[in-house]
Amino acid sequence: MKALYFASVRERVGRAEEEIDPPPGVETLAELMGWLAARGEGYALAFSAQGGVRAAIDRAHAKAEARVVGAREVAFFPPMTGG
Repeated sequence: MKALYFASVRERVGRAEEEIDPPPGVETLAELMGWLAARGEGYALAFSAQGGVRAAIDRAHAKAEARVVGAREVAFFPPMTGG
């Protein structure tokens, strides 16, 4: 699947996108974020619990328990503010 990183997530990870192949057992968005966080310091900073990263699966906003199995694209971005 393609992982897209936006704004501060992109800055911490050090890239805008990449192809990823999560291992078996990574089935939810929360599990995917945990797997990504274990890939290195930049990823750990981007996906820390304090980071408040939001995500979209195949261009639809998703919650932590959403399944990522079979997804073509997962996008990660910081919480948005404004009005």
